[in-house]
Amino acid sequence: MANCIFLSPPHMSGEELKFVHEAFESNWIAPLGPQVEAFEKEIASYIGARGALALSSGTAAIHLGLRLLGVGQGDTVFCSSLTFIGSVNPVLYLGATPVFIDSEAQSWNMSPQALERALQDAAKNQCLPKAVIVVNLYGQSADMDPILGLCEEHGVPLLEDAAESLGAFYKGKASGTFGKYGIFSFNGNKLITTSGGGMLVSDDIEGLKKARFWATQARDPARHYQHTEVGYNYRLSNILAAIGRGQLCVIDERVQRKREIFETYQEQLGSIPGVSFMPEASFGRSNRWLTVMTMDPKVIDQSPWGLVDYLTERGIESRPVWKPMHLQPLFAEARYYPHEERRSVSDTLFETGICLPSGTAMTDEDMERVVDAIRKYMMS
Repeated sequence: MANCIFLSPPHMSGEELKFVHEAFESNWIAPLGPQVEAFEKEIASYIGARGALALSSGTAAIHLGLRLLGVGQGDTVFCSSLTFIGSVNPVLYLGATPVFIDSEAQSWNMSPQALERALQDAAKNQCLPKAVIVVNLYGQSADMDPILGLCEEHGVPLLEDAAESLGAFYKGKASGTFGKYGIFSFNGNKLITTSGGGMLVSDDIEGLKKARFWATQARDPARHYQHTEVGYNYRLSNILAAIGRGQLCVIDERVQRKREIFETYQEQLGSIPGVSFMPEASFGRSNRWLTVMTMDPKVIDQSPWGLVDYLTERGIESRPVWKPMHLQPLFAEARYYPHEERRSVSDTLFETGICLPSGTAMTDEDMERVVDAIRKYMMS
């Protein structure tokens, strides 16, 4: 549709072509190469990690991270329920079973209270999870201190899904650096993009070395093609890494613009009765990847679902908040720990939330068009 305002489209910096040109000049077109190595070093440096491994997707990074943590057939993995299914599918790849943990209202991320109950039950039954996957939703870190404390108390490693939160911080430390392993996504709608790709990051250099081996089909160091372990075709291409390097040049500008977009929405729409926005928790700084608005059904007659349809008809892309994993048909039999016994924060956010256009290339006119459409819908 002409003049469509998309949810979070790619935004090129102008620096990408320089690095892509370098890749073409060197004829490093196939997977791997100097752009990949440079991108890994630059990401590691940006977040303050010892190492990074560029991969084909964030999902691939989670898969390898879980394998490094020893997750296998018959194990359980505790995971945030309010997330995209890419956070959870790798659990199934490895033959393990997910157990879902609710969010808390302060950050919309994993509830330490729910996690504590889940770990206590698991300890009583002598079936502690092999890992905990905590997701940093919509660009904001979970409350890491209590979550890490609980994991350490029970001897369970943490994998941090920071797919949406590159450029965010928790108590001054970069998102993605709290777990044994962290992951990022560079999908086309993320803060920075390689069109498709991801990154596994860690201070565990030997672990990353092993993951690198698995990600390149687990080829043994022999003159001929020899394989003693299962491997995957998960490495990022040199061309895509070149795009990522050009994107990384402007990451701080992109975070600032995302935050400005959120502030504009909040200023323009926050006074409408029943409207509120995803809070920024006191312990961190969100990158505001997507601006998410909620509509209180006790105050507002219209629904978020109706607003999505209304905006779509006017060439404006939006979408509901992620449908929690414990509500997905695929996981109908999965265990779920709500924040409180009779209160599921994830369910409420799914029922009341809507993600608004948040592309960093949005103009003031685009913003005005979206805001005006939302106001008209609320008055209809």
